[in-house]
Amino acid sequence: MDSFFILIPLLPLAGFLLNGLAGRRLGVRLAGVLGCATVGGSFVFSFLALLRLLGLSEGERVLAVPVYTWIASGDFSASFGLLIDQLSVTMMLVVSGVGFLIHVYSVGYMHGDPGYTRYFAYLNLFTFAMLVLVMADNLLLMFVGWEGVGLCSYLLIGFWYKEDEPPRAGMKAFIVNRIGDFGFALGMFLLFTAFGTVAFEPLRERVLHALHAEAPQLLLWSTPYCAYTVLTAAALLLFVGAVGKSAQIPLYVWLPDAMAGPTPVSALIHAATMVTAGVYMVSRMGFLYEESPCAMGVVASVGAVTALFAATMALVQEDIKKVLAYSTISQLGYMFLACGAGAFAVGIFHLVTHAFFKALLFLAAGSVIHAMSGEQNIFKMGGLRSRMPATHWTFLAGALAIAGVPPLAGFFSKDGILARAYEQSGAALWLLGAVTAAMTAFYMFRLYFLVFAGESRVESEKAAHLHESPWVMTVPLMILAALSVVGGWMGIPHLLGGHDRFGEWLHEWGGAHETLLSHGTEWVLMAVSVAAAAIGIFIAWRLALASPGAAARLAEGSGPVYRVLFHKYYIDEIYDAAVVRPFVRLSEKCWKGVDEFFVDGTLVGTGTVAEWLGYALALLQTGAVRHYLLGIFLGALFLMTMLTGVGPVFDWYVQGAQILFTRALGTISGGG
Repeated sequence: MDSFFILIPLLPLAGFLLNGLAGRRLGVRLAGVLGCATVGGSFVFSFLALLRLLGLSEGERVLAVPVYTWIASGDFSASFGLLIDQLSVTMMLVVSGVGFLIHVYSVGYMHGDPGYTRYFAYLNLFTFAMLVLVMADNLLLMFVGWEGVGLCSYLLIGFWYKEDEPPRAGMKAFIVNRIGDFGFALGMFLLFTAFGTVAFEPLRERVLHALHAEAPQLLLWSTPYCAYTVLTAAALLLFVGAVGKSAQIPLYVWLPDAMAGPTPVSALIHAATMVTAGVYMVSRMGFLYEESPCAMGVVASVGAVTALFAATMALVQEDIKKVLAYSTISQLGYMFLACGAGAFAVGIFHLVTHAFFKALLFLAAGSVIHAMSGEQNIFKMGGLRSRMPATHWTFLAGALAIAGVPPLAGFFSKDGILARAYEQSGAALWLLGAVTAAMTAFYMFRLYFLVFAGESRVESEKAAHLHESPWVMTVPLMILAALSVVGGWMGIPHLLGGHDRFGEWLHEWGGAHETLLSHGTEWVLMAVSVAAAAIGIFIAWRLALASPGAAARLAEGSGPVYRVLFHKYYIDEIYDAAVVRPFVRLSEKCWKGVDEFFVDGTLVGTGTVAEWLGYALALLQTGAVRHYLLGIFLGALFLMTMLTGVGPVFDWYVQGAQILFTRALGTISGGG
């Protein structure tokens, strides 16, 4: 039966091939059904895989599905095999489940688009690549899925390729991710060089043996200290890949621009695929990070600083999707903060709940944009609550969840991260997380109040066409809203009378943790978390709804601070001046100096010389017999001269159109 689980990634791949090769012949309706059904099938098989694992005894919940030996060369071998355990099946359910709802929503959102079948082909390929990434049993196959999601994000962000912005955004995402991928590849090569394998389980055994055995045996190094140095370097290099894929400092700049793609694509990238890949990879390699406090410190620090940094930019954005984009960067920072604190399961828990409410928020934003005829400026909205009731209530559920309001999903996962950060990483990183929580509540409810509450600021022409979205779009919103409310209940902590079943499920990844904090400290941390959310919501209500004009006065009174935040710390401009333009100028010099002058000059010059030689040699093929006779005669004359060693034996002159020869007397000795 286990071999049937190969269908989990293959079904979306089949959808991609059918829609990509025969989509136009299938028709729009069948193409949409096919795209949804294949991902839905993956979810069904993922759920069966979950039941299969639950049927195994604890400690043996691992299914290996070998497909074939992919590479076998000398000491190196890599299989195309699937690994299904508690961690991967959790991600499989998120990718296929949330991905299925986004596919269904897309049927309504993309209706009428000329690239409809191409869109579903790309979306299926995206799901396939992410499933390969999370189900791979070795680093090399994971890298194939890793690059696959990068390619698909490029295709989907630049989906509307005839416009100006989407292709540039797709290219930016592609290039920035290549920087991170280079670090990932180096880390993988280093691990193979040091430990001789890229398969997860053998690699874990060799890492632990190298560090803890009495007589460590490595391929290149012979002491635990050397092994520690190597694995720290490898862990940091792999984290560079995670920084690029999951949009952390300093490689986060591609994610806000990725909003140029269709909104369901944004939901898929932000919730179920792509950006979560970095968190999953770090968690999968948790055995490596746990042995390196240095790498763990870097992961936690980058996560905490990114969470706060992105939240400050989200405070003042006016584009509804840009606010959500910076929110995603911030929430991913939370997940890395948890990983850096050794609580990989808590990070995955927040990844799961975040998938619910962030997919919900993006799809609800898409519903608003759909009704507003493409308008994305929140200051041109307002009062949509009565015109779009389903979208309004579901968006409110998502906003409450991400703000950390109990008992919604985000409260439990975020509170778990802050508690573990306080325990393992100290008060400084916890404080960054707590301040970020208040900012999150503020910018999400600033968004909510400006879009759905208060007086309408919608232009009259657009107001006439305002309507609720069709059921194919609102039903996925309702399902995600329900998950955003109750999704966190699978991780209710013992302090609140729960059993933290999610932590027990992922206990091998730091889930089943006996905290060293006293109950009193835990209560205080939880109270601070709830208070931060309440303060953020109150300030948002005060500035956006209760006191119209207060936000504008605050912006004017803040001086350059508001402008710096509004322009996102001018990071894009700094990158453009320090990196992009110098590379463009260097590329232009290479283009003109090396390509045009040297390469083209050499090739064109060689061709020109050959052309001239061809013209010269063509004179020997004139087709005139007299020219050939002249050539034969001159050749014979030349040979006679060379053989006899004397001068010319004939004189010649031109008379009219004729060449006449006369014998020069006395020039040939012994001859007549």
